[in-house]
Amino acid sequence: MSKGFIGFSTAAAIMALALLAPAAQADVFTSTLNVPNSAISGFPGPYGTLTITTTSPTTATVLFTANSGFLFGDGGSVDLQVNAASFTETNVVLTGASGTGFNTPSCTMGGAACPAGSGQVDGFGVFNLTNNLYDGFTNAASQISFTLTNTSGTWANAASVVTLNANLFDAAAHIFVCATAACASTAGGAIATGFAGEGPGVPVSSPGTLALLGTGLAALGFIRRRRSV
Repeated sequence: MSKGFIGFSTAAAIMALALLAPAAQADVFTSTLNVPNSAISGFPGPYGTLTITTTSPTTATVLFTANSGFLFGDGGSVDLQVNAASFTETNVVLTGASGTGFNTPSCTMGGAACPAGSGQVDGFGVFNLTNNLYDGFTNAASQISFTLTNTSGTWANAASVVTLNANLFDAAAHIFVCATAACASTAGGAIATGFAGEGPGVPVSSPGTLALLGTGLAALGFIRRRRSV
C-alpha cells in the first residue's frame, strides 16, 4: 500500500471522527413568528424569533425573542408542539420590557410555574405546551426562555424538538402590539393583541460542529503538504 493512500485514508478518518464527535450534537434551529391571526393582521411582522438549541439528545434550550414594536404576554404567551410523548419544562427566565411603566413579568397566579399544559391558540390550533404570563400589557415580556427535557426518547437535532400540530404549526406566541415602535412606555397601552405562528425554520450549524470540520480539513491539508515535500 502506498504512503499517499495511507495519508489520504488517515485524513478521511480524522474528518469522519470530527463530524461524529459528541460536540456535533450541539445544534441550533431558528425561525420567525411571521404568520398573524386576524386580530393583528393589520400590523406587519415578523413579530419575533424562535431559537432552539440542543445541548444533548434529550435537552434543549428554547428562546422566544420579541421584535421591536411587539411583546409577549398573557395566556398562551409562548406555545410549542413538542416532539415527545413526555417532557418537562424547567428554568423559565422572563425578561421584561425596558420601557417606563412595565412590571417585572411573572407567571400566572403570582409566581406559579409558567407551563400550563396543552392549550388552544386562536387561529393556530392546539399545542401540547403553552405558557401563561400574569395578565395584562404591563406584565409583558420581551424574551422568554426555558429548558425542555425529553423524558420519552431523544431528539436527532434542534429542528426535531418541535413538530407540526393538527393545524400545521409548531410554535406560536401571544403578541402585544405596542403604541410606540420600541415599546418604550405603557402610556399608550397595547394598540392590538393577537397571536402569531411560526413559519418555516432554517437549521444553523453550531460553532462546535464547524470547528471540528475545520480541524479535519486542516489535517487533510497537512498530510497533502507532507506528500509534496
